[in-house]
Amino acid sequence: MTQAATTDTRTTAAKLTLPTLTTMVVGSMVGAGVFSLPRRFAQETGVAGALIAWAVAGTGMLMLAFVFQTLAVRRPDLDAGVYAYAKAGFGEYLGFFSAFGYWASACVGNVTYWVLIMSTIGTIAPSLGEGDTVLAVVLSSAGLWLFFLLISRGVKEAAAINRIVTVAKVVPILVFVILALFYLKPHVFAENFGGADYAGSLFQQVKGTMLATVFVFLGVEGASVYSRHAQRREDVGRATVLGFLSVFAVFASVTIVSYGLMPMGDIAELRQPSMAGVLEHAVGTWGKVFVSVGLIVSVLGAYLAWTLMAAEVLFVAAKDDDMPRFLKKSTAADVPVPALVMTTLLSQVVLVVTYFSDDAFNFALDLTSSLTLIPFLLAAGFAVRIALTQTRAGRGELVVAVLATVYTAFLIYAAGLKYLLVSLIIYAPATFLFVKARREQGRSLFSARELVILAVSIAGAVVGIVALTLGWISL
Repeated sequence: MTQAATTDTRTTAAKLTLPTLTTMVVGSMVGAGVFSLPRRFAQETGVAGALIAWAVAGTGMLMLAFVFQTLAVRRPDLDAGVYAYAKAGFGEYLGFFSAFGYWASACVGNVTYWVLIMSTIGTIAPSLGEGDTVLAVVLSSAGLWLFFLLISRGVKEAAAINRIVTVAKVVPILVFVILALFYLKPHVFAENFGGADYAGSLFQQVKGTMLATVFVFLGVEGASVYSRHAQRREDVGRATVLGFLSVFAVFASVTIVSYGLMPMGDIAELRQPSMAGVLEHAVGTWGKVFVSVGLIVSVLGAYLAWTLMAAEVLFVAAKDDDMPRFLKKSTAADVPVPALVMTTLLSQVVLVVTYFSDDAFNFALDLTSSLTLIPFLLAAGFAVRIALTQTRAGRGELVVAVLATVYTAFLIYAAGLKYLLVSLIIYAPATFLFVKARREQGRSLFSARELVILAVSIAGAVVGIVALTLGWISL
């Protein structure tokens, strides 16, 4: 995930200012995912397709950023970001799904961090492979639970850690772009322009990169998750847009300049983190070491921040009675340990599953992106409803909300049936948590509309399980 970046602001009484919120958004989007971009794009598209893909992704994500900015102003009473918007717009059950999906995407995204760090160390310890061997899974599991113990004791300096980590991971990325421009070979860039034979049509090339762009932009909504801690409500939206604009050029640059250093077929064969391999090709071994160290710093900080983010989502949902009561318990250090346990457990399960996938990193990356699409679609849809019903809303707000909704719907199409079905396999069993919460409150379990949603999610999960069993789709 690009993931990462917010901080456990519940552990501090200070309100978050615009610079702090913007740093949180930048930190959340500039994560480990950017270190993987050269290989992922080279597997799918040439320069022309990459330029179009970034134009589509940049425009679409900017519309989503504007949506979060608008919602922060129009509905200041909603304090839990993506989840709260879905609930207010489409009811408690879809709001629950949004909370669960956003939480699950954070957990799966955390797995990509451990795969990347093991793949990085694997260059000097071949037994770790590309983060997909038994030893890599065992060591990653140890890391999961070590961080659980660290966070459960209380992280009082998360904001300071986040600022340090953000700087530490931005520097090697900027150095990579500058050096790549210096060593860029125009003839190599030109040869990569149309794409290799394996890439397919231009539309297929663009479509194939969409989930990767979603992954690196995850965190654009980060400020809204902690909106209740903002010093001024309007700063939430401003931080979202400023943070997005600050990093968009960096993401696109990392991808595009790589095409000027190596043939795209060679980039597509690099091990992750592919940015290290590209820089090694240009400047030698020190470039690989430099990027690898930057990645490890990025991963550790990102994992800490997104684990806190995931636990916060469950905690807030439980406080709103949309999750079982045990999830709103916290320690004297203000750490929601039950939510933290669930977060670590799901990451552990997905980490084991990656061992059986053909490409552990890409599987976790694409699944992370797919799980966020329903929460994003519901938030954009809610913005459309507000634009249509509030007299204060102008035509521009409606256009932005519609574009964001269309873009998110296109992402679901681009993800393909495989990841939609795998996502439903994860979503459907979560209903047990919803049922438990309703029973604790002595309420009827489902309304007629909610029963329809339940039936669709269960049917999709069953089809997904059958498809996996029969080999129609694979991990």
